[in-house]
Amino acid sequence: MNTYSRIRVGIAGATGYAGVELLRRLAKHPQAEVRLAMGSSASESKRVPALGRIWDAPVERFDVERLASETDAVFLAVPDTLAAEVAPALAQRGPRVFDLSGAFRLRSKADRQKWYPHTPDVDVPVTYGLTERYRDELSGAPLVACPGCYPTAAVLALQPLVAAGLIQSGVIIDAKSGVSGAGKTPTERTHFSEIHGSLAAYGVFAHRHAAEIEQELGMEVTFVPHLVPLDRGIFETIYARLQPGVDAAAIEHALTTAYAGSPFVRLTGSDLPEIKHVAHTNFCDIGWRLNRPGGQLVMVACIDNLVKGAAGQAIQNFNVAFGLDEAMGLN
Repeated sequence: MNTYSRIRVGIAGATGYAGVELLRRLAKHPQAEVRLAMGSSASESKRVPALGRIWDAPVERFDVERLASETDAVFLAVPDTLAAEVAPALAQRGPRVFDLSGAFRLRSKADRQKWYPHTPDVDVPVTYGLTERYRDELSGAPLVACPGCYPTAAVLALQPLVAAGLIQSGVIIDAKSGVSGAGKTPTERTHFSEIHGSLAAYGVFAHRHAAEIEQELGMEVTFVPHLVPLDRGIFETIYARLQPGVDAAAIEHALTTAYAGSPFVRLTGSDLPEIKHVAHTNFCDIGWRLNRPGGQLVMVACIDNLVKGAAGQAIQNFNVAFGLDEAMGLN
């Protein structure tokens, strides 16, 4: 149980897409007191017009010393390189750290060196923050590595089936993301003239989220992400061959058993979900169809990349870590 009257919270990176989402929700969280809202650099402080009357104070310059001394929990919505530098030091000094970057998600040292070369080896225990799978490990965790948006949807859909031995190797994940998933810093790829009216695959056999998905599933997958002209949302179509004799009842049983106590996973069965069903929510909707027992399985998993894929899941982890109602501040 939570023994805090109000948990002192700091947010770093509060002007980015995920950071604004964090600040919007934590400012209204009944057990959180936002003490610090900071940028991701030492640049001038600024206000966030979108949060008027929710958070009217300016977002301050980044200051790791104040985060360490004035908070009980720190949310890092900052670039991987900065998170790799400050997250372990913060955790060692007392605040629990909820890191939205990818810096500490991969357990394999070789994978970290490949995908996150700035991430050091650390003595602080790191908990992978997929709440539905690691709920028990979150209590007392000093450093929580919140999952990526693509892995969140893919692992929630597939992991119960892998664990039950229901599917064969050779899984294909066709994933599509809204443009906010690329972050707030503009690039040629995210320019309006480039993305409007178009759809593009990227990072084929070269996306770091594939390593994260494979880590959690314990099997190789073919993962192909796409950028679509939406502001937010993740839509994944997943293809898998079933083991001989596996039928629809077995799929439903594995998923309903896995998520019986999970308030933010909605199983839609043959009614396949859509991005608009989960936009601005912390839900992951999962639907599925198969052509015949032991045949081909098609799953569809949808999340909001800024909520369940980022800020919402971080707050969900925060709630569990501090012994609060898992859904607090998220409904």
